[in-house]
Amino acid sequence: MRRGLTEEQVQAAVGPLDGADLPAPVVAALRLADALTETGVPTVGPALRDELRRHYSDGQVLELGAALSVASGWQRMIEAFDIRPDLWSEATPAPQRPEG
Repeated sequence: MRRGLTEEQVQAAVGPLDGADLPAPVVAALRLADALTETGVPTVGPALRDELRRHYSDGQVLELGAALSVASGWQRMIEAFDIRPDLWSEATPAPQRPEG
């Protein structure tokens, strides 16, 4: 049975990854997520490639990158069309776009 992250690990994942109390493969995957969702042209440099290869096969890196890209693209589409969640109501503020 697969297990997810604990609440403490989730909190560590949203902060700086250097020194985070997370398994090394999780840190590598989170670094890839950060790289693929950065503003501008995404870059996966040699250091991140080496880190990923220490924990994942080439196929796993491809699968992880594809899943992250789909999720990120879906989120960007939701934001572009200003789609509100199903549970949104007039009393609930709409998701905000960053200024700029």
